[in-house]
Amino acid sequence: MEGDSTTINITETPKERKGKAPLLAAPPASSNIKPVVQKAPKGGYKRGLAIFDVVLRLAGIAAALGAAIAMGSTDQTLPFFTQFFQFKAEFDDLPAFTFFVIANAITAAYLALTIPISIVCIVRPHLVAPRVVLIFLDTVMVALTTAAAGGAASIVYLAHNGNSDANWPAICQQFNDFCQEVSGAVVASFLTVVVLMLLVVFSAFAL
Repeated sequence: MEGDSTTINITETPKERKGKAPLLAAPPASSNIKPVVQKAPKGGYKRGLAIFDVVLRLAGIAAALGAAIAMGSTDQTLPFFTQFFQFKAEFDDLPAFTFFVIANAITAAYLALTIPISIVCIVRPHLVAPRVVLIFLDTVMVALTTAAAGGAASIVYLAHNGNSDANWPAICQQFNDFCQEVSGAVVASFLTVVVLMLLVVFSAFAL
């Protein structure tokens, strides 16, 4: 009959389905992942400076203690004397030398007591407070040791050269051994000053 209609179902084959796939595929989700770069932990140079700090403190102890002992044990008695006078030179005859011995002994004790703080800086190199304390105290010790070494150096200079304007004769021609020992003590004290200044500089770099 003319009014009847026929319905025909057409199924798609797998090849036809592939042909209708979108031309631009969405990028995979993994493309948005950024690589994570792990940075090496900082503080290696700070630990190295802390180790060098301990070595310098040990060297400063040796220099300051050597200066104090050398000056404190210095005396010389000339082989000739009169009925009323005996010619003898000791470090405690001059207040500058006495101050020198006390100041260098204090410096040596201070450097020994601050070694544990330096060890703390080795274990935990990022700590700031111990280094600030060391910078402050080291600066104080620089001033103390420099004052002692400078005062003693002026006396040693007068002992070697005298002062013609003040009519002070040089005594090192007679007290040769005494002058050599105090001169060596003054040199050791100035080495201690150099060590302390290096400690201040390295602590400042480590901050």
